[in-house]
Amino acid sequence: MISKDNIDNGSAFDWGYASRHYAQFRDIYPPKLYERLRELGVAADNTSWLDLGTGTGILPQNLYNKNAEITGVDISNEQILFAKQKAYENGWNINYFSAPAEYTELPDNSFDCITAAQCFAYFDRETIKKEIKRLLKPGGKLIKIYMDWCPDDEITAKSIALVKDYNKNWSEGGILDDVYDDLFKGRITEHFYADIPFTRESWHGRMCACRGTLASMNTEQFQQWNNAHTQMLSAYPEQFTIKHKIYISYFIIS
Repeated sequence: MISKDNIDNGSAFDWGYASRHYAQFRDIYPPKLYERLRELGVAADNTSWLDLGTGTGILPQNLYNKNAEITGVDISNEQILFAKQKAYENGWNINYFSAPAEYTELPDNSFDCITAAQCFAYFDRETIKKEIKRLLKPGGKLIKIYMDWCPDDEITAKSIALVKDYNKNWSEGGILDDVYDDLFKGRITEHFYADIPFTRESWHGRMCACRGTLASMNTEQFQQWNNAHTQMLSAYPEQFTIKHKIYISYFIIS
């Protein structure tokens, strides 16, 4: 379980409860993000790359390069099991293991690049700073990624409102510490927008895999929300897009 005073009024959440839905419905980053990460050197030939807070391994799976050494770490054993299974099924040589991002126990100066997507705000600031500096090779790069839905979209707004109806403590995404936390000097931040395609099923699954539902609701709360959200979506077309804003923030660590 994770809890932080500045997230969801300190209420605890556990991504492990949402692992199955996360693996199935959160692989939604747009191609433009992967193109930009490749331009920044992620998973380049003959480099070593660590993905912190890898979850079910979405970034390593989509940027896989057999000529790069790729490692993914996450505090959730359940998430890592899904990541390992997907890698096994596809014959990908990715080293996934479970550990806190702040205490990986990996060797010093091991990585040319470290990424952290949708997770940096959950880490202890001072401890993760030391761990990143320890793990990166001189001149290595830290890249933080964050993708947030645009709440002015009608379907998004109604989905957010429904989660809050059943989980009053949920603070609804927007944790921009992921990208704007100045742990190191020389931060460069970019952003762009993308319309992400969904079906009613996949959007419902994506909402099941948000912090405010399966990761933190009790069984009764979730079932009530699940029924209400399914009913809400029945009024909309089978296919639609949801506008998102994607942030990339990177540092070169000397």
